[in-house]
Amino acid sequence: MATAQAVATNTPMTREEKKVIFASSLGTVFEWYDFYLYGSLAVFIGKHFFSALDPASQMIFSLLAFAAGFIVRPFGALVFGRLGDMIGRKYTFLVTILIMGLSTFIVGLLPGYASIGVAAPVILIGLRLLQGLALGGEYGGAATYVAEHAPAGRRGAYTAWIQTTATLGLFLSLLVILGVRTATGEEAFAEWGWRIPFIVSIALLAISVWIRLAMNESPAFQKMKSEGKTSKAPLSESFGQWKNLKIVILALVGVVAGQAVVWYTGQFYALFFLTQQLKVDGTTANLLVAASLLIGTPFFVVFGTLSDKIGRKPIIMVGLLLAILTYFPLFKALTQAANPDLAKAQANASVVVTADPKECSFQFNPTGTAKFTTTCDIAKQKLSSSSVSYDNEATPGQPATVKVGETVIPVTVTPEDIAAAKVAAEAKLAGLKAAATPDAKAIKATEDQLKALNDEKKAKDAVFTAKLKAALKAAGYPEKADPAKINKPVIIAILTVLVIYVTMVYGPIAAMLVEMFPTRIRYTSMSLPYHIGNGWFGGLLPTTAFAIVAQTGNMYNGLWYPIIVAGVTLVIGLLFVKETKDTDIYGND
Repeated sequence: MATAQAVATNTPMTREEKKVIFASSLGTVFEWYDFYLYGSLAVFIGKHFFSALDPASQMIFSLLAFAAGFIVRPFGALVFGRLGDMIGRKYTFLVTILIMGLSTFIVGLLPGYASIGVAAPVILIGLRLLQGLALGGEYGGAATYVAEHAPAGRRGAYTAWIQTTATLGLFLSLLVILGVRTATGEEAFAEWGWRIPFIVSIALLAISVWIRLAMNESPAFQKMKSEGKTSKAPLSESFGQWKNLKIVILALVGVVAGQAVVWYTGQFYALFFLTQQLKVDGTTANLLVAASLLIGTPFFVVFGTLSDKIGRKPIIMVGLLLAILTYFPLFKALTQAANPDLAKAQANASVVVTADPKECSFQFNPTGTAKFTTTCDIAKQKLSSSSVSYDNEATPGQPATVKVGETVIPVTVTPEDIAAAKVAAEAKLAGLKAAATPDAKAIKATEDQLKALNDEKKAKDAVFTAKLKAALKAAGYPEKADPAKINKPVIIAILTVLVIYVTMVYGPIAAMLVEMFPTRIRYTSMSLPYHIGNGWFGGLLPTTAFAIVAQTGNMYNGLWYPIIVAGVTLVIGLLFVKETKDTDIYGND
């Protein structure tokens, strides 16, 4: 075995092996490109397909439709994994790319709510479900296909190329969107230009199908089929027999779950953190993330190749450990580099909500239907909507206050506060109208403010909001990141470190999952834990982290979710998961 591996390691890749890797990887890049388009363009999709709702609900429902694709991925793994183990790898993941590509193309042509009514969002969600099902079958097919073509001692290096595809697909989607947006202009892009990235994917689909049709079936499956050893019931073999089911469970909780949360933290949550918490504009944030992906992506192959020499498990476990130990300091450094004014304000004038715990409700409100009426809820909702991080202090029996540094702002507004606000607004309006060059926009805003102050309910909200905004401004809290103060090289360096963690946990994982299961049920067995881990543990990370931040008030507390999940995987992986790099993957037992 050692001699064979040494020979394989020193043998150049053959033309056929290059073709296998290129075809599998290229097709998967295109599939991820299709999948990510929806997430990147969710705001435009919400406006066109959920236009009967208010803007906030449009975004929420478009993101829920996006999440539907993640939720059904494990079911796609079952459907296509079973087919892959019964009829072959090649034809199964040829079907997956056809489903994925055609669904994406149709999204680009689908009429909106204004044209066909409720049928538009219904069809859209159906297409998202098809995309999720197809992606559930794609990864297992590509990983199995490449691994079964790879020579002994090179599986980590060969399958690592597939691991680059999700990052490259995301990178490609960002570039296409940016190019189309620049070419059409913002107004045209919002109206119809957003459809172009979906429509042009038909060309990518054609290339992928053409390449995959020219590929041969994997040698491991051909050997098994010629010996009459293919599984007649891969689902029951994989999950109905304890000897295989326990490996599926170990693969999920001892390898994939931790990998998934590190992957989504490094490539998705970091972007969300930049835009939502640090208030960096979307274009700048996307370009910074894209730069880090460009620098970090080659490390997928580096760590995949290294895993052929020292093992898959050590690299994955070290990646998890580094993430656990450094996420908090890295994200705090990201704050300092991206929005130093915010970091300074947080250090010099922390925000504290003092309130009776009985008045405080659960703050996560994804549907926008909850009505916050208590002083505690109003205070937290205002701070959350302004992306201000705060601490909580219990004061039983007392109405809520917000303390910004040394300034205390009562949430309860008195009639005297409203009267004073009216006087100030009237004086401001008179001054604006008397100016040599009146500012029409400022005049209109002040007139709207006066109207609000004449409505008792709106007046209370307006006065508290104005006081809070003034206190935050006085304490140095910025409304958005100052472009002139953004330290782009440092941000790219931090984001690259996060991407390198991703490459450590993700680079060797395809080879490891392939090696954990016998050939006859490999496609089915490895696909399910992979897609439960990445579709549920990883795909739901942004939502879960946001819920934690909304409830606790601290913008860093969302990191506890990936840290805890990665910690569980680290412990279980170290104790119970075996090294796999020297496994004979042609075995069927």
